[in-house]
Amino acid sequence: MANIKKTGLRAAALALGAAVLLPAVTAFAATSYTAKEGDTFWKLSKQFNVPLEKLMSFNAGIDPLNIYGGLQLTIPAPTTGANAVNAKLTAASVSAASVSTVAGDSLSYSKVVTMKASAYSASAEENGWGPVDYFGNPLKLGTIAVDPKVIPLGTKVYITGYDFDGLPSGGMVAKATDAGSAIKGNRIDIFVPGTRAEVSKFGYQYVKLYVLK
Repeated sequence: MANIKKTGLRAAALALGAAVLLPAVTAFAATSYTAKEGDTFWKLSKQFNVPLEKLMSFNAGIDPLNIYGGLQLTIPAPTTGANAVNAKLTAASVSAASVSTVAGDSLSYSKVVTMKASAYSASAEENGWGPVDYFGNPLKLGTIAVDPKVIPLGTKVYITGYDFDGLPSGGMVAKATDAGSAIKGNRIDIFVPGTRAEVSKFGYQYVKLYVLK
């Protein structure tokens, strides 16, 4: 009878221990964070040591251009241990094709997307925060604005199919480091050095965007 009682007590203790540990495991997977004025997804990814793309995916309903003090965000746990190994194996298993540049270089890419493209300048009328990208870096040739839900910020791409004298002939390597309220879905805005009047001649063009590995 004593053995039966001890066994029952041990089982109850194990069940209680599992119940206590479960919330801790769940909490480790993602935590809540109250945003402060000046926070951006990029700053938070550095602060909490999580990939920018992963952080944004956990906050898919949040406008990256409207992070304000008091906003509740979800911070995913850093990828570590076995999860990191699995992530690397998954990434390695994605087969990549390649595209040749005008210079003859071969660039590996994971996917290609047709995008409706426009162009913008460093004009104050087009840049409410000044002539800088989302991360605060000066606008330069190779900067593009994207919808972060379609092309994650920080993604390196190769763009072809445009026809404009202000851009490299045949294609260009660019990086998604900017965003804009009007850039939604399969849209990109390409920064072009020059006056607003000159850049506006780009109009709207359909281009191919290769997401580079």
